[in-house]
Amino acid sequence: MKLRVGVPKGSLQESTIALFKRAGLNIYTSSRSYFAGTDDPEIECMLIRAQEMARYVDHGVLDCGLTGRDWVVESGLDLISTAELVYAKQSLGKVRWVLAVPEDSSFQSAEDLAGKIIATELVNVTRNYFATRNVPVKVEFSWGATEIKPPMLADAIVEITETGSSLRANRLRIMETVMESTTQLITNKTAWAQEDKRRKIESLGLMLCGAIYAQGRVGLMLNVRKLDLPAVLAVLPALQKPTISTLSDAEWVAVNTIIEETTAWRIMPKLKAAKAEGIVEYPLNKVVL
Repeated sequence: MKLRVGVPKGSLQESTIALFKRAGLNIYTSSRSYFAGTDDPEIECMLIRAQEMARYVDHGVLDCGLTGRDWVVESGLDLISTAELVYAKQSLGKVRWVLAVPEDSSFQSAEDLAGKIIATELVNVTRNYFATRNVPVKVEFSWGATEIKPPMLADAIVEITETGSSLRANRLRIMETVMESTTQLITNKTAWAQEDKRRKIESLGLMLCGAIYAQGRVGLMLNVRKLDLPAVLAVLPALQKPTISTLSDAEWVAVNTIIEETTAWRIMPKLKAAKAEGIVEYPLNKVVL
């Protein structure tokens, strides 16, 4: 069995390959090839633009692939999303497709754009967005550099953003969010119906989700007397519930849990004040829920 996985080429490529590595699977790319090897002899990868991923998964060229929910919706294809992977180029959050206009324009809502030109790469979604609001507009496909088109080449744009910094740099003002999107692990019905491929795709999704969940979190373990355990537990924000284990000294227990890395500096002094001892913070690669 050989599972062919689509890896998004372009802005998400570096962060996706890094994610696979944290999940335990190294991807070996070459600047001269769109094919990539992995540590797993049952998995090979192809570098495909995210915008085209849904089409190639649907055609069966790829068994599964990572792409944004936005491009799946844009394609209109009936594909199976097996995992939601909340990461982007710069962050672990969702991205937004927003309706933006020049900051000094008089437009305040989508309705104000009736009869105007909207430039975007997400053509079908944008057309549906305005159609549901009964606003007649002309939607033009943008081949790139969409932010520079208003006001000379378009009246408004629908563009993807994580932070909004690029739009602000081009003196654009966000009016509305057209849709939010996250990266999805998608597959076609043929691959999903094959037991060996389905099992491999599910395992891949599980490990990638585990790697994402571990980011920004650390493990914490400590020892505490049983009498002081309630005070320690009152300080700890647990993933589910802390693991509590008995020690060779019956008066003591070991506590193990997971916390947000940014809260460690605040929590550890409080744990010490609650009479915890031997406090150890350690990094995490994957957290499988």
